Amino acid sequence: MLSASQFKFLTALQVKKYRQKYRNFTVEGTKMVAELLAQTRVRPTALYALERWADANAAILEPFRHVFHAVTEAELKKISALTTPQQVLAVAEMPDAAPEPWAKGAFFLDGIRDPGNLGTILRVADWFGLSAVFCSPDSADAFSPKVVQAGMGAVFRVPVFEMELDDVLALAPGSAVLGAVLDGENAFGAPFEPTSLLVIGGEGSGIRPDAERRLTRRLTIPQAPGSGAESLNASVAAGILAALYREKCPL
Repeated sequence: MLSASQFKFLTALQVKKYRQKYRNFTVEGTKMVAELLAQTRVRPTALYALERWADANAAILEPFRHVFHAVTEAELKKISALTTPQQVLAVAEMPDAAPEPWAKGAFFLDGIRDPGNLGTILRVADWFGLSAVFCSPDSADAFSPKVVQAGMGAVFRVPVFEMELDDVLALAPGSAVLGAVLDGENAFGAPFEPTSLLVIGGEGSGIRPDAERRLTRRLTIPQAPGSGAESLNASVAAGILAALYREKCPL
């Protein structure tokens, strides 16, 4: 049975300031929690699950029995951020690694506020093997429940940092800074350097002027003649640029 203090702590983790205060975040669902327990970069600190989940996942649960708490469906619903809870909720520590110069390409997200887009971009970074994702302070929180769910476990594997662009650029002076804009050179013919920083602007506004001035190459993903679309979704643009980067800078 959940104590009042446990309930207060778990519900507090749905709010960014408390995630930052406690350096903890939540992970929900059988698949996501299984991924969490199978890796070593992010440490799980507590598991709250239905008994039937514990019985069905006895093997992966065994090393974590000391942090396991059985809960009822009613209790799980109270602590879950999901409309339909999925049998298990884990609490994990945010990684405390310091940002470093990126050895491969990396993303800088300039005001990506939609959690679904941010989660998808984390998946893109994971898929194409980028070194890190740097988020402007006004972007969505990478450790929020919605971003963690949308990222499908990418946050366990991809280093994510909240930083201003100038601080990111100071990590690797002289790196190529490539940004997705509407009036730049054709991205398909442009060169990409191994340590390129790929800048993706926010939904609707694109890359803001202060960030755009720091670009060394302005790239456009060409639009088909007759297309009526005003712009590409931020996560789609990120996926295309990451694919081009990987093609031109193979591992």
